[in-house]
Amino acid sequence: MQPTPDVPTLIALYNQMNQYGRTNGMELTVAQPGDVRYTMTVRDEHLSSPGTCHGGVLAGLMDATLGAAALSLAFTAGELVSTVEFKINYLAPVRLHDELVAHGVVEHSGKTLVVSSAFITCPARDNLVVARGMGTFNRYPATKRDFHDLLFPSEDRANE
Repeated sequence: MQPTPDVPTLIALYNQMNQYGRTNGMELTVAQPGDVRYTMTVRDEHLSSPGTCHGGVLAGLMDATLGAAALSLAFTAGELVSTVEFKINYLAPVRLHDELVAHGVVEHSGKTLVVSSAFITCPARDNLVVARGMGTFNRYPATKRDFHDLLFPSEDRANE
């Protein structure tokens, strides 16, 4: 049996599969399992009114950050996660061309649920916190998903 790939390798594979993140210009980095950062810059297609970012864009960034924190920790146990629920508090408007940094951490990791929290800042505006959030994620074995073989190659696949 092959060893499970390390978390950086799994994150790199996840980034390759994550169409949503790429489409929205999001870049994920992992400080350590359970501690992540996503960055993105607000583009024209993210606006809901002249010069102002749509709240759904921030909600997508928040869900991605909360989920990536949970996922990076779940990877260490050969597991994946799915969102059960999350909430977001919008604290300040976000403008066109704002660079956003979202920082997410796992607050609790149980047998079946992971809880993470995150905040989104705008560094060019004195690190103004523009949103805060919290989410709950279901842990499950990676074998339940089609991309299991990409993330966790088995010995059988290696010998083909």
